[in-house]
Amino acid sequence: MKRLAVRVAYFGDRFYGSQMQPDRRTVEGEFVAACRTLKLFDDWREANFSFAGRTDRGVHSRGQVAAFSTGEPDRAVAALNLVLPEDCWCTGWAEVPERFRPRYDARTRTYRYFFPERALDAGLMQEAAGRFVGEHDFSRFARVEDKNPLRRILSSRITATTGGIVYEVVGESFLWNMVRCMATALWAAGEGRLTPAEVDALLETPAGERIRAAPADGLVLWDVDCGLHFAPLATDPRSRRYCSALRDELSVRKKVMASLCRPGVDFGRQEPVDDELRDIV
Repeated sequence: MKRLAVRVAYFGDRFYGSQMQPDRRTVEGEFVAACRTLKLFDDWREANFSFAGRTDRGVHSRGQVAAFSTGEPDRAVAALNLVLPEDCWCTGWAEVPERFRPRYDARTRTYRYFFPERALDAGLMQEAAGRFVGEHDFSRFARVEDKNPLRRILSSRITATTGGIVYEVVGESFLWNMVRCMATALWAAGEGRLTPAEVDALLETPAGERIRAAPADGLVLWDVDCGLHFAPLATDPRSRRYCSALRDELSVRKKVMASLCRPGVDFGRQEPVDDELRDIV
């Protein structure tokens, strides 16, 4: 019997989150089903199967970490990507001690939030993002419930790219909806609706209305650092085709929306076709 850790990527669009739920399609549920199909284990509890953390419905992952014990480690490495669904795949694996538990052995977790392509002031966003660094009470930025609202943020930075603004945050652990609520605050800062001083005030006064969460589809669990070196795993062709089809669909939709939203279009006469739109009109 050996214990394996695998790094897992997935598109969150068609999952009801990562955590197993009865009668719902979840990432953990699909992963356990694949392991049972390969006869890696029968009971996920006996295999001590677990993920490093939960992601909500619609949230994606590039670096989730799963761990389980199995008597067929070679089969797991060779075949998991063959039986997992097209929107979920493993990118690396490592043999770990039997006591390894990704949720508790994770040193840090990194998330990235991708903002829409619109006019946002990256400088103001970075100034506001810097206020999150350190240990703070995030009651106004999360669904705390009965948990300790104190969390330590190690890094919080904004990057302006040609495709839009990206927010990256690194912390030891996060509360439910915390990163998405932080993204909402930064979005408001980028539009000039929230000042860095007001971010400070939200952190310093935990009693009050909670910031609403930004849309889930912009959030990616980018990395979970468990101190492991993962050997790479080849992506199954089905997943590569799925990613390619998604890129094509998004590209076409972007062109269609650009053509529909052009100002001054005269629908009473024949419109010239832009060269970049010839493939869709």
